[in-house]
Amino acid sequence: MRVFADTSAIYALLAENDQNHPSAVRTWRSLLERNAVLETTNYVMLETAALVQRRLGLAALRDLHTNIEPALAIHWMDEPQHQSAIGLTLAAFRRDLSLVDCSSFVVMEQMGITDAFCFDKHFAEQGFNVLPG
Repeated sequence: MRVFADTSAIYALLAENDQNHPSAVRTWRSLLERNAVLETTNYVMLETAALVQRRLGLAALRDLHTNIEPALAIHWMDEPQHQSAIGLTLAAFRRDLSLVDCSSFVVMEQMGITDAFCFDKHFAEQGFNVLPG
């Protein structure tokens, strides 16, 4: 099973005061126990690191890089994927749909990944199966 890990889920794992934290921890543990391949992108990791550092501090940032990142297969965006993500962002013409989200959609489509570990409504809107459901 291949699952795409989004910023919303990774952040919720680290933020104990996040409303999605308990669900994120349960889902993360379940995915690891089932040996799911957890995919993400360098864009998601950058976005997550920035949020974690700003909102949770450097100890949480260290936790991200030492405890969570090793469990993730990180796909590095190339220029054609970046351009596709920009095109998708501009075509959607929605301020609430980020370039990082659109880059995730591009990679998921190209890699044939249908499941997303996230708490972001945009993944379901794009037709992906959201975990936790």
